[in-house]
Amino acid sequence: MEGRSVTLVSGGGNERIVGRSVGKEPDSSVSRWSPLTTVLAMACIASGRLCARAEKLCQFGHFAQLRREVTTTTCAKSRLAVGRTCGALLQRCQSKANTPDCRIGLARATSTMQTQMPGSRSDYQIDPYRVIEDDLKDLFENIRKELINATTQKDLHPLVVYYMDGQGKALRPMLSILMARAINYHKGSDVLSYSQQRIAMISEMVHVASLLHDDVIDQSNFRRGKPSVNIVWSQKKVAVAGDFILAVACMILARIQNDDVTITMNQIITDLVQGEFMQLGSKETENERFAHYFSKTYLKTGSLMANCTKSVALLAEVDDHLIEMAYQYGRNVGLAFQLVDDLLDFVASAEAIGKPAAADLKLGLATAPVLFACERYPELNAMIMRRFQEPGDVEKAFELVHKSNGLEQTKFMAKKHCVEATRILQSFVKSPYQKALLVLVDLVLNRMK
Repeated sequence: MEGRSVTLVSGGGNERIVGRSVGKEPDSSVSRWSPLTTVLAMACIASGRLCARAEKLCQFGHFAQLRREVTTTTCAKSRLAVGRTCGALLQRCQSKANTPDCRIGLARATSTMQTQMPGSRSDYQIDPYRVIEDDLKDLFENIRKELINATTQKDLHPLVVYYMDGQGKALRPMLSILMARAINYHKGSDVLSYSQQRIAMISEMVHVASLLHDDVIDQSNFRRGKPSVNIVWSQKKVAVAGDFILAVACMILARIQNDDVTITMNQIITDLVQGEFMQLGSKETENERFAHYFSKTYLKTGSLMANCTKSVALLAEVDDHLIEMAYQYGRNVGLAFQLVDDLLDFVASAEAIGKPAAADLKLGLATAPVLFACERYPELNAMIMRRFQEPGDVEKAFELVHKSNGLEQTKFMAKKHCVEATRILQSFVKSPYQKALLVLVDLVLNRMK
C-alpha cells in the first residue's frame, strides 16, 4: 500500500479535506477532486440528489474545474443535458464561491458524496432500499405480529414494539436480504426463500433486543430521536422485554430447522454478551487497547452482520468459498459501520444521530478517534484509565480529538474495511443486488446518522 492516497473528510469544528498516504506525506499539489467532480457532473441528469452534491462542491470553489470537466466529457449523449442541468448551477456557485458561508461545514456538506471504490462508480443510480422494496415493506409488521402473538401479557406489547416502528435504518435486514438475493442470483435463482426472509427478521429482532439492554446498561435518555425505552418504562421491564424479543427470535430460528444456521445465528448472541463485558473493561497499554477495541467492535457490531450474511449463504446451499465471502463482506461492513458510528459521536449533531453528542465519552468509552488521538496527546491515556470521570475530562478529550488527526485516521480505517468489502463483491455474479451491495458500502462509509 506504499504511497496509495485516499481522500478523507473530517467533521466537527475543524472541517477540512485531507489526503492521507501510507508511508508518505500528503501531496498538496495533486488535485483530489478530479474523479469525484467528473462523476458528479455526469450524474446530474440522473439524480437530483447528486446535483445537490455537485452544488455543494461548487460552493467551495471548485466550479471552474467542474465546468471544465462537464464540457470535456466524452459522454456525447448526456453532454447537452448535463450542460443544461448544471449551467445555472455553476453560475450560482460562481457568484457565491468566495462568501464566508460557503466555507462553513465542508465535512458535513460533502459527507454524503460517494467514495470512489472499485466497481461502484457506475452504480450510483441503484438505491439499495428500492431494489428490495417489496421484501422490506412488511418486515416490521411481520415482526410486530410475531412478538404480539407470542404473549398474552398485553402490557408487554407496546414495550417490545417500541423500536419496531420502522423508523430505523433497517440496515441489518437490508444487508441480509441483499446478500441472500445476490447469492441466489449467483446460483441461478431469483427467488428469496422463506427461511432467508426469516433471517432478515431475526437480524432486526436481535439488534433491537440489544438496544433495549444497552439502554438499561448505559442509562440512555434519547435514541432515534425520541426518549429511550428505559425512560418510558422501568428498567426491570425493559431488561426482560429484551430477553423476550431474543426468545421469540430464537423460536423463529428454530422453525428454520437448519442446524448450521442455528449455530451461526446463536453465535451472535454469545458474541454480544462477550462484547458487552469487554466494553466494561479497559487495557493499560496502547497496543492492548487497540486489540481490545477491535475485538469488542466485532463482537458487538460486526458479528451480527457477518453471521446474518453467512446464514443466508448457508441457506442458499452454495460452496464454502462463497459462504466465507458472504461472511467476510458482512464482517467488513460491520466494522466500518461501527468505526463511522464512533466518528459521528464527535462530528454529528444530536439531531442528526438521534442521541447526544460525545455520548461514548460520557459513558467512559475510548473509541477509535480517542485511541488515535493518544498518539499525539499522551495525556489522554490517564483520562482513558479513569474513564473520563473527572470534571472536565469529557470536554478536554473532545477538544484533543478534534485537534489531532484521530478523526481522519478513523475514517481511513473505516474506508479500508469498505474497500475490502468491495473487493469481496467482485467474486459475485453481477446483478442489481450485487450492485446494491456495492452502493451499501458507500452508504455505510458516508452516512451522517
